[in-house]
Amino acid sequence: MAEPIVTLDEIRKILRELPGPDLDAASAVATRESQLTKPPGALGRLEEISSWLATWQGRARPRVDHPRVAVFAGNHGVAALGVSAFPAAVTQQMVQNFINGGAAINQLCQTFDADLRVYEMALETPTSDFTQGPAMDEEEAGRSLAYGMMAVEPGLDVLCLGEMGIANTTSASALACALFGGDAATWAGPGTGVGGEQLKRKTEVIAAGVERHKDAKDPLDILARLGGFELAAITGAVIAARRARTPVVLDGFACTVAASVLHRIDPRLLDHCIVSHVSAEPGHRKLLQEIGKSALFDFGMRLGEASGAALALGVLKAAVACHTGMATFAEAGVSGKS
Repeated sequence: MAEPIVTLDEIRKILRELPGPDLDAASAVATRESQLTKPPGALGRLEEISSWLATWQGRARPRVDHPRVAVFAGNHGVAALGVSAFPAAVTQQMVQNFINGGAAINQLCQTFDADLRVYEMALETPTSDFTQGPAMDEEEAGRSLAYGMMAVEPGLDVLCLGEMGIANTTSASALACALFGGDAATWAGPGTGVGGEQLKRKTEVIAAGVERHKDAKDPLDILARLGGFELAAITGAVIAARRARTPVVLDGFACTVAASVLHRIDPRLLDHCIVSHVSAEPGHRKLLQEIGKSALFDFGMRLGEASGAALALGVLKAAVACHTGMATFAEAGVSGKS
């Protein structure tokens, strides 16, 4: 992990200075959309996607020529409490699988011609057990946010975000509970496949963490106390993408929770983000309602590792192809609406 280059107070300041949508680009794409050889609105959400891409890329003709998929991997101290069906060692093993090209995300990135980057975040040193104290101190949280911010490089058309980390659904559920309220059982889900007494234990761990840190002063403080290195990195990547005018595609539950920290600060901070899919993790559907987002599809996926976000690239590419490649009524010699 990189040396810390931001403090939480510096992040708070950055959030007050982020750019808004490019309204000229939005107007240009709307004008062209109205001239394409189809009835108005006939392509439904594909039209919304092309407009959203143009608005946040700041260009009249959106494109998805250079998408990046960023997967952040981190380990969690609460894994030692028996909240997952797999041991913490699996995080490192799966990272190696990504490197070797053997994971689902490798196949999806190859299919949609996306650049895959995997970021290991001190896997040998998990976060602290958040039932006993903060998962991260402010320096660790700042370092993780900065690390995620550095994943956003010039020239990217779209950034797809995802994570890998045993016990990160426990951390994400605790974060969601602290950010949006409700009880632990509302947010706890099977994660890697736990049930019965193990799910009960997971729920108890979530509740204990939320209760211990109920005095957190704001969403960034909640992130530090209950989150993980990889979750904070996702939050940082979302911030940096906004600064760079790079649209973001969020993956499933844990990834969306990490981004929703920003929603609790200001709902407009996620306007440059869309959610790829509804995770089978039960808390995700509730979370989407809380942040006012409608996912692109619901395929019953719960893998993580940005698999849903990468799959969504096919939809984004289709939206751009239709918007930029279709003929207008004038070009095609087709009569417009009378």
